[in-house]
Amino acid sequence: MSNGPANGRSALVKDDLAYLIHPQHHPIEHQDPHIWISGQGVKLTNLEGKSYTDGLSGMWNVYVGHGRQELVDAAAQQMKTLAFATAYAGSTNPLAIELVRTLKRLVYPNIEAFYFTLGGSDATDTSIRTARFYWSEKGFPNKLKIIARKLSYHGSTVGAASATGVDEFSNGFGPRLPGFLHIDSPNPYRFTTSRKDVSPGVAAADLLEEAILREGPETVAAFIAEPVQGGGGGVLVPPDDYFPRIKEICERYNVLLISDEVITGFGRTGRWFALEHWGVKPDIVQFAKGITSGYFPLGGIGVSGAIKDILDKANPSHRWMHGYTASAHPVACRVALANLRIIEQEGLVERSAHLGKRLIDRLRSLETHQNVGEVRGLGLLVGIELVANRQTKENFVSTLEVGKRIRHELFVRGLYTRVLGEVICLAPPLVINEEEVDQVADIVKESIQAVLGA
Repeated sequence: MSNGPANGRSALVKDDLAYLIHPQHHPIEHQDPHIWISGQGVKLTNLEGKSYTDGLSGMWNVYVGHGRQELVDAAAQQMKTLAFATAYAGSTNPLAIELVRTLKRLVYPNIEAFYFTLGGSDATDTSIRTARFYWSEKGFPNKLKIIARKLSYHGSTVGAASATGVDEFSNGFGPRLPGFLHIDSPNPYRFTTSRKDVSPGVAAADLLEEAILREGPETVAAFIAEPVQGGGGGVLVPPDDYFPRIKEICERYNVLLISDEVITGFGRTGRWFALEHWGVKPDIVQFAKGITSGYFPLGGIGVSGAIKDILDKANPSHRWMHGYTASAHPVACRVALANLRIIEQEGLVERSAHLGKRLIDRLRSLETHQNVGEVRGLGLLVGIELVANRQTKENFVSTLEVGKRIRHELFVRGLYTRVLGEVICLAPPLVINEEEVDQVADIVKESIQAVLGA
């Protein structure tokens, strides 16, 4: 970066405020922004030359760490060879074919075919359209409704935001699209039920059955769920019996199960894909983020053999009419292949399981703190929920700005991450080492003590 006056901090901030619209935009967030200029491993360096541990892997996505020359070389070589090629009917490229072969080996064994998008939001839209098309071709054109969960995040496009179970993503944009409904999340810390005959996990899953029967099974196309609710819920890990029951219900009423693994896929939870923890296989799996570690935009869905068979057998005049210009982009596919090779060769899935347990174990001591409600996680995906009262689980009043103050204390101690409400979210790059994990845990403890006392 040039040190000329046009690139001085004040000039950059001024032009950022004037010309750049940010995700979840409001200028109040950008009066004094972090300006990141480089990254290496688990570290980010800002304009002033100070380095910080990247506690959220960028945006839950930089799995193999910053500055991986292998991924730079993969992108550069592919751009020199074939910068772009359409994947529309009648065209393909070898990188896309090699990538689907790799995914077929890594993803759930019932997933037979893949379609590529640019990211997670359009992967959600693709899943929804595919589920509806599947049932239409099967002779059930009224199976259109999508059931999702409160506190879920599935993206910000019109379709994905309608599935997202956080109201803020719809407020001001008009109502959600018709045909979307939401049930309560299986948050073990806060979920309550009056039922005494089953476990809380089963009771939470049975809310899906109640919704299907209320709407009519003949109208419900799919249930979409994140195995661990990250961006909306603050790392909510379900009880072990939740998803097996969900799968039973979906099969009973002919409802497709869509697993949204945009955050959890490719090793984040200590398994290649998170429903593996509970022995469940989805009908559709959607992914993004970790497939390229954020080095190039890429997302997609994988579908079962039954769904692929329907797509293949459709009348050519009534085909699956869905597509994106950059689907199966050759540069994205080559970067993904290089990235997945690193994850496999360096054992990062197993590393996530091992170091995630280490991180959670070191944070467990916080559960005796008067304002720490719960420490939870799976692999290197961890949440620490802060509360005003441990006995009642009461939240802090917003005027105290506890989350904002905690985020500041984390930052001044060298950790940059997300605090969702009063939940500290941690998802560091999978290449983090033992010493760095311990430093993250220590910073979290010190920051909580600085704001809320010992």
